[in-house]
Amino acid sequence: MAEATDDRLRLLIERIERLEEEKKGIADDIRDVYAEAKAVGYDPKIMRQVVRLRKMDNNDRQEMEMVLDTYKAALGLG
Repeated sequence: MAEATDDRLRLLIERIERLEEEKKGIADDIRDVYAEAKAVGYDPKIMRQVVRLRKMDNNDRQEMEMVLDTYKAALGLG
């Protein structure tokens, strides 16, 4: 019983390690795309914000923008 449990644990750990490697590879690919975008004149910082906004639910995004506008107005920023 203990040997089967040990084997299962080892297999799970190995799967996690493989997935971590894949994740690193994907992160490297994303970094390369941002570098390519920067090379042709786009601002990667703004692109990251746009990607983050596109992930958000429309209602959450609208609420965040309203709060941001309120804060900006209170600070005289626009």
